[in-house]
Amino acid sequence: MKKKIIKKLFQRSTSKNTNKEQSNADDIELKKQKIHSILDDNLNLFKSIYHLPHNTDVKIRELTIRSGNRRAFIMYIATMADSQNIQDGIVAKLIEKEDPSGKIENIASYPVFKTSSTIGDIVENLNSGITALFIEGDPQCYLFETTQIRGRGIESSPNEVIVKGAKEAFGEMLIDNLALIRKKIKNENLIVESKIISKRANNSLFIVYQKDLVNDELLQQVKQKIDSLDADAIPDLSILEQYIEARPRSLFPTILYTERPDRASAYLEEGHIVLLMENSPGCLILPATFWSLFHSPEDHYLRVPYGNFIRILRFIAMFIALFTSSFYLAGTTFHIGMIPPDLLMAIAGSRERVPFPSLIEVLLMELAFELIREAGLRVPSPIGPTIGIVGALILGQAAVQANIISPIIIIVIALSGLSSFIVSDVSMNFAIRMTRFLFILSAGFMGIFGITALLVCGLFYLVSLKSFGTPYFAPMTPHYPSSKDTTIRHVPMKERFRPGYIQSKDMVKKGKD
Repeated sequence: MKKKIIKKLFQRSTSKNTNKEQSNADDIELKKQKIHSILDDNLNLFKSIYHLPHNTDVKIRELTIRSGNRRAFIMYIATMADSQNIQDGIVAKLIEKEDPSGKIENIASYPVFKTSSTIGDIVENLNSGITALFIEGDPQCYLFETTQIRGRGIESSPNEVIVKGAKEAFGEMLIDNLALIRKKIKNENLIVESKIISKRANNSLFIVYQKDLVNDELLQQVKQKIDSLDADAIPDLSILEQYIEARPRSLFPTILYTERPDRASAYLEEGHIVLLMENSPGCLILPATFWSLFHSPEDHYLRVPYGNFIRILRFIAMFIALFTSSFYLAGTTFHIGMIPPDLLMAIAGSRERVPFPSLIEVLLMELAFELIREAGLRVPSPIGPTIGIVGALILGQAAVQANIISPIIIIVIALSGLSSFIVSDVSMNFAIRMTRFLFILSAGFMGIFGITALLVCGLFYLVSLKSFGTPYFAPMTPHYPSSKDTTIRHVPMKERFRPGYIQSKDMVKKGKD
């Protein structure tokens, strides 16, 4: 009996999948066809495609064009198009204006975006906010650029905060994002290519590069990776990043995400490739190295001594974030002889009544710090900082008084946690925070030897990483000719070369010899 039920369910499921595949195939075949010259056929066809009258934001208006007394209808999505301008610039002109030539270009106030006769192309434009005009007896459709999608204005970046420099950041409006880049790079060689990267949602991706700088092999590699995508919908750049990166399970990122147009423009001027999408308040920069992920956008706005001081401080903070907890754990567990006697007595006295071993103590406080950090980010902004400060004070003080942890652990964890905030890139920040736990576990089981072994293995792993063929630690290792902007940077006058690992068409920056 059970076997018969399972068999029926399987047959029913197979039948549904077959019908769905047949329906998808029919839709694809339909979109390849041309529109009819008979107006009523086009009207019924597009009503069927957009499921009218159930689809309430899709508008169709039938009218008679005064010039030539021809029947016609316009179609648009009201939530994505400028309805008032459609009425004033297209509909009113078609009804009222007489033109001897009868050309739509001469009648409508709106310029014709383009003409098309393919059903799929017309549907794709309608879905982007374009208005379509169909005329009786005309085998082509007239498309008007009437897109008006509301979104945020141009604001400052919440994640890449700087003291000195430009404050503009990308928003969800693609046209504004492209304008911000073109405002900084006034060059006819700046190319913006468009590609459809999903089958069902028809998400558009824009590839931006400098034609006279970009390496053609790198550009072809990026395009092949994008063309190989097989997904129904990729709505955001953060999701696209996971599709195109070489090692999506790696702790360390290999693609740079930034919300700042000045940073994107700087990389474009070096020969990199930038990816943009509608509804994504940022861009992806390809390829990316460890140094590009580690640097801050503010480094180049500050004078060289100040910028290098911040970079050195950032390197020190990275090592503090990675190794403070693990070295404390290794010293108090395995290498007591390395600790000065006075400090050892102070540590032993503070841990006298603590019931847990040092490993459990450190892990508990690290997890508590991460919980407080995430809680402060997720709650509404007015009370976020309050939760972080109050939570840390109350939790730390109560834990010490209850003899669950020792006071010195509060100092170690606070120093380690605060140091991790100095890395501005979100992905690199996550990588450092997660790697810190690996070092703590290795120190808890093998002491300094465990830390050293993990560090060596980690360096081997990082050296093996590549971003679209570019080694992760380039141009330091392997060595390439460049401006040597790695750990420290030189004065701008000395930065004569573009990164050698990009192999751009013009390696030398323009300037005096």
